[in-house]
Amino acid sequence: MLIRYKKTYEKIAMGLLSFMPNEKNVKSLVNTIKDYETNEDNHLFLWKLDDIVGIIGIQLLPDKVLMIKHLSVNPSFRNQGIATSLYEAIRNQYNDYTIITTVEIASFIEHCKISLKVL
Repeated sequence: MLIRYKKTYEKIAMGLLSFMPNEKNVKSLVNTIKDYETNEDNHLFLWKLDDIVGIIGIQLLPDKVLMIKHLSVNPSFRNQGIATSLYEAIRNQYNDYTIITTVEIASFIEHCKISLKVL
């Protein structure tokens, strides 16, 4: 189930984001979370089963374009389709947007068999 990020999920979100290659140090993670909390065009969502196991961060761009900036799944839950479920939930919620991704997560998106334009 897709849930919107709240401040009470900060530590969980930072833990999930820390699995991303460009988010390895605490200073970077704090800045990323702060950006999602303060920039109205950036949105962070979590995927909850019994526990929170995945995260997706998006940025809404002009002309109805949505860019996936972050996508991460707890290693214990990988290869179970969670990243694909995160993507599909976002696609359904923002169905009138063109979805693109960053070069940093393009290979993970491709691994999930999701076809997106890379910015």
